[in-house]
Amino acid sequence: MIDLSSVSDWIWLGSVFLRLLVAVVLGGLVGYEREQANRPAGFRTHILVSLGSALVLVTAEYMTNIYSPQISLDPTRLGAQVVSGIGFLGAGVIIRNGSSVKGLTTAASLWAVCCIGLACGSGFYAGAAMATLFTVVTLITLKRLEK
Repeated sequence: MIDLSSVSDWIWLGSVFLRLLVAVVLGGLVGYEREQANRPAGFRTHILVSLGSALVLVTAEYMTNIYSPQISLDPTRLGAQVVSGIGFLGAGVIIRNGSSVKGLTTAASLWAVCCIGLACGSGFYAGAAMATLFTVVTLITLKRLEK
């Protein structure tokens, strides 16, 4: 359990706050582009996906720290479930109209933001920042190139 009289617990809580904040900011950067493109999953959706996935890994770390003396836990299992489960949310934004399909890029950006959130949740900020940069550049630059 967290003991708020312990300095190390306050440091860990600060780390959790930073991880969640970075997930919100990076997810928001991707979501902002989707919002500007008038896509069904925009700014808030991308932030929530990134934040939720970061929280899952922080929770996995917390559970591992609390319960590891009693039982053996694999903290990556929760993150793996998030990666597969995000497909349901992504499928909800894909719309087929005859031979035309819309929403694939938004679904892919939700999956990418989920992974960015997982990276933030694990404290891998450099990877999360690089993935955010590549995602935003892909969404903005390649859209222009396609036209």
